[in-house]
Amino acid sequence: MPRLPLLCLLIAAPVAFATAATRPVVVELFTSESCSSCPPADAILVDLARHDPSVLPLGFHVDYWNYLNWHDPYSSHAATTRQRAYAAALGSEVYTPQLVVDGRHQAVGSDRSAVLAAIQTARAAVTEGPPVTLAASGDHVTIHVGPGFGMGQVLLVGFDAAHTTAIGGGENTGRTLDEANIVRGFQQVGQWRGTALDVTAARPVGEHLAMILQTDDGHILAAQLAP
Repeated sequence: MPRLPLLCLLIAAPVAFATAATRPVVVELFTSESCSSCPPADAILVDLARHDPSVLPLGFHVDYWNYLNWHDPYSSHAATTRQRAYAAALGSEVYTPQLVVDGRHQAVGSDRSAVLAAIQTARAAVTEGPPVTLAASGDHVTIHVGPGFGMGQVLLVGFDAAHTTAIGGGENTGRTLDEANIVRGFQQVGQWRGTALDVTAARPVGEHLAMILQTDDGHILAAQLAP
């Protein structure tokens, strides 16, 4: 049984966007309903989703905890693959709950100052990327990325705003967990090479939609929620 650190962070006060061009800071939590250290982290994501419009918080439920007597219904191998890619890029271990901020910083939640510093550092470093739009119509999603500098993967995310789950097994047996911004669908739908790009893709599972434009080394160039 792995010994996994506890995520606990102090949430900064909501910060308004500086300009219309300023994108949200992307905060990704790698979590599992079978991990006893994860509920405090899930609670933090709930608070971020409800109270801080300057961030795009996403809960990625990994599948490597499913060997216990509980299968996280929101887990996916895509979440595990994304976390492992971050671990390789950031030189970190693979653990839950791990928080990755803007694809460039990771923090253990028990180190409150490190988590706050990661979010604040990322927020200060946000620059104007290429203009992006995201819209859904029926079963399809359209994405437009305008011209700019660099190259990046166009990632489409479907997520549910909130779920409450009674846990019947694993380390959290008997607990009821409140979770927010749970990623249900995640895929690369295009490759941006600095020129204008239009993408049409099937709508992923999830109540809400977001897109992320991210370089191969993890730097996030743009992020957008669907209206």
